[in-house]
Amino acid sequence: MENNEQLTTVKSVSIKWGLILGIVSIALFLISAVSGLQGNTAMQWIGYIPTIIVFYLAHKEFKDGGDGFMSYGQGLGIGTLIATISGALSSVFAYSYIKFIDSSFMDTIKEQQIESMMDNGMSDAEIEQALEMSEAFMTPEFILIMGLLASVFFGFLISLVVSAFTKNNNPALEV
Repeated sequence: MENNEQLTTVKSVSIKWGLILGIVSIALFLISAVSGLQGNTAMQWIGYIPTIIVFYLAHKEFKDGGDGFMSYGQGLGIGTLIATISGALSSVFAYSYIKFIDSSFMDTIKEQQIESMMDNGMSDAEIEQALEMSEAFMTPEFILIMGLLASVFFGFLISLVVSAFTKNNNPALEV
């Protein structure tokens, strides 16, 4: 291998694919916000599909750009870093959108919660009590923090699974 050729690193792959996933996440957020699907469970599940695809593609790039091998730990690290970068990017965007662009976003979420509680047969008093308890958590700042934490947590979990399928241990390093 020539000295000027650089090996693909966990960091370089994670940054590239973290930015890509962040942009995809922002696009999905905007689609759900514009179409009124924010808080929709199906839309949340659909959001995991790009994550799985991006983790797979990042792992493939890491193996193809290196020696062809990737340990489970490297795969887990790549996925977790991608989720952290993507989560930071999309959470800051969501915060900015809710805080400065569409201040009615949280009202729409609140209306959806009320409708869901009514569908579940809750009384007006129970709904009022539930809304009072959740009021502190319905701020752009809380959404920012929880968005980042949830991205890292679920990204880690998804990476645990994807890495189990995409790992390719170097037999020369195994004891």
